[in-house]
Amino acid sequence: MDSIEIIPAIDIIDGKCVRLTQGDYDQKKVYNEHPLEVAAAFGDAGLKRLHLVDLDGARTGAVKNWKVLETIAGRTDLIVDFGGGIKTAKDLDIVFNSGAAFATVGSIAVKDEALLTEWLTQYGAGSFLLGADVKDEKIAVGGWLETTELWVYDFIRGWIEKGILQVFCTDVSKDGLLQGPSLELYKNIRAEFPRLHFIASGGVSVLDDIYRLDEIGCSGVIIGKAIYEGRITLKELSKIISE
Repeated sequence: MDSIEIIPAIDIIDGKCVRLTQGDYDQKKVYNEHPLEVAAAFGDAGLKRLHLVDLDGARTGAVKNWKVLETIAGRTDLIVDFGGGIKTAKDLDIVFNSGAAFATVGSIAVKDEALLTEWLTQYGAGSFLLGADVKDEKIAVGGWLETTELWVYDFIRGWIEKGILQVFCTDVSKDGLLQGPSLELYKNIRAEFPRLHFIASGGVSVLDDIYRLDEIGCSGVIIGKAIYEGRITLKELSKIISE
């Protein structure tokens, strides 16, 4: 499958690989004490990218697990995007100096437009992956604890106009539930922004979900829990990459 890129996710708390359900820190499950092992397995399966999320950083508002990023970026060939807690230029420097190819930004795009706009000019818009967390087509921020009145289409349009090239969208109501992705939402976003490098995230639970996202024209798909729960195996992913 050449068209859709499969991007596995690693979420980090206390340096360990975990998953939350619907962004709830009380619904945390530790899958591996050593994220490098997980990342290396992704690389061995032929996957090229990694979506790395610092959940401690997201919760505290400052990058915390940069050592994990440094280790994975230094010891695998994965192209890593890293997010969670990037709030200052210092955070951003840590992320890029630790080996991230892209800085993932979400809340700051809502809460401090001026600062992010400055960063896009300074570092180049191509260095950023914009995250749009969505609940009922409205943007959610702060680890999904807060829903805004900002319509997802206006949000994406505004940042495309400022040069953003790639966006991933997570439907908060689907994430971690393994009930399938928000095909309708993604279809609408694709129709609105046909030239955008658009990455679907959340809800993917079976291989068929990937094919359906490919059919509606998504450029990439972020998969987390389905891999860790064995719903989709690395062997299967390896096979469809080579199709």
